[in-house]
Amino acid sequence: MSHHFLAYLYRLQYIERWSLMRKTAGENVAEHSYHSALLAHLLASIARNVFGREVDPDKAAAYALFHDATEVFTGDIPTPVKHHNPELLGNFRQIETLAAERLLSTVPDELRDVYRPLLSREADSPELAKLVKAADVLDAYLKCVSEMSAGNREFATARRQMEDRLRGFDMPEVDWFLDRLAPSFGKTIDELSEETGGPGL
Repeated sequence: MSHHFLAYLYRLQYIERWSLMRKTAGENVAEHSYHSALLAHLLASIARNVFGREVDPDKAAAYALFHDATEVFTGDIPTPVKHHNPELLGNFRQIETLAAERLLSTVPDELRDVYRPLLSREADSPELAKLVKAADVLDAYLKCVSEMSAGNREFATARRQMEDRLRGFDMPEVDWFLDRLAPSFGKTIDELSEETGGPGL
């Protein structure tokens, strides 16, 4: 019997994000999932190593990697659409739940217990769930910064909204990231190279 789980996940590369926006560079859900996992691991490492909290970076990365997996069935619904009103958001959450169940049914029986919490976003703790959400929003914010650094003002309002959401999390690891790591995303490759001693290794 064939199990289509991985084949479905590979199709995340065909689902475009920011469909309502004019972009200088496209982005698909597979890229966003990777970036979110990278950021979740980094935020959790900051929380643990800088602020001394008990957070597992590997677990944070795993949840973030799968946080949009159900979009293989639902597609990417733009934030302004699904957050337009509470009833619409509630309906979308129900659709996500059904999509997660459908995707889980494609996982081999022997592995289902591994992927059930990841696909249903049942994080071990509220703190971990909040951290993964922060990573999701942070990736959107960094996309806005990159677009604006390329001269695309289409993302100006989205950038302000994403930064407000990030500050609203009231998470020291997010503020630490925004102060120390995020500014690099507004620089060109030449500017980054000049500050790190040139392009060579």
